[in-house]
Amino acid sequence: MRGICALFVALFAVSPVLANPADIEGTWLSGDGDGLIFIKLAGSSIVGRILGSPDPDPERPTTDTQNPDPDLRNRALLGLEILQGFSYDGDGRWSGGEIYDPNSGKTYRCNLTLVDTNTLKVRGFIGIALIGRTETWVRQPD
Repeated sequence: MRGICALFVALFAVSPVLANPADIEGTWLSGDGDGLIFIKLAGSSIVGRILGSPDPDPERPTTDTQNPDPDLRNRALLGLEILQGFSYDGDGRWSGGEIYDPNSGKTYRCNLTLVDTNTLKVRGFIGIALIGRTETWVRQPD
């Protein structure tokens, strides 16, 4: 009986601690360390907007110059929504959304996984999730 109890304790110890959709809310430093993204709940989904950079560079574009749509190239990067359309799957996982990369002007399908309170795995991909790239974002103090 003690063995069974120990097994249940071990299983719960490795299960995700974060199961509340609101746990993803906050400011995150992108994987390249260049962007600060604010994520918040929007109904049953989330949105993420560019807050700026931890290392401002006067040479960095302030508008969406890489956008494939010429009509959008003059929109400001500050406040630009780059995460949208996600559904919460439970256990800190979000899927079915898109991420816009203002450095390339491309939009990718995206899944998000909240690993712990301060770590977010961002998987951008084309087609299927196996073909893509994962970045680790780190929570920043508010």
